[in-house]
Amino acid sequence: MLSFQPAAYIGDDRRWSEDFEEITIDAVWSRIEAGAGQPIPWQGTHFGDTRCNRTAVALSTGTGLAALLDPDDPRDLAARDRLLKNYGCMYFGGTPAWILGAKILRALLAHPDDLPVIASFARRLVRRTGGLSTLVSAALRRRLSFKTFVVHNFMDAADVGPAWALMERGETSDDPKIRESQERLGACMYAMSHPETGKLIPACVQHSSLDAAENAGLRKMLPVRPVTPAGRTGTAQP
Repeated sequence: MLSFQPAAYIGDDRRWSEDFEEITIDAVWSRIEAGAGQPIPWQGTHFGDTRCNRTAVALSTGTGLAALLDPDDPRDLAARDRLLKNYGCMYFGGTPAWILGAKILRALLAHPDDLPVIASFARRLVRRTGGLSTLVSAALRRRLSFKTFVVHNFMDAADVGPAWALMERGETSDDPKIRESQERLGACMYAMSHPETGKLIPACVQHSSLDAAENAGLRKMLPVRPVTPAGRTGTAQP
């Protein structure tokens, strides 16, 4: 997995000299694609708000990447929906091969009509990798692997605080920026249970607004090393 997180204004204010508000999630994804040397479509899967999260899985042959899902191919999207419906609760990681194989066989026996869908999807994926010979060659060279690209774009406390306060009162802001924060918080797929109330809290709220004591402690624990114009680093005094 390759995970990227655009910097937010978190921690000691003296750390930030750049304007990180100019680094958008779209800009980060474009740099990922530039580094990969090819488009990596993320639109095939959505987790929460697309202004917060982007995810794409690609099959790597060592010389190129093939998107697991082509968001422009309705056959891929139909296969995605069908397979998630029938196998979405199946856990693949950390499972012994024979147990995983038994689970897959049992699921296929319960849904035999899925076999043509899986075969068709596999053929399209093989074509995207460059053909069967490319796939076999990569496997023999042990270069075949899946790579997951993820971007998490967090919000700043200055926007989260008022947005969450209004949401707690059931109100919607007239300010476009605060309203955007409310929309993103409302779609948060990374919520956590508050230790005192048990209420599910979006991560940006927890870390930027409710972890005041922890954030204050981090300001003391982490050294501040501002970068000078000449590129040298130094330690700032409290």
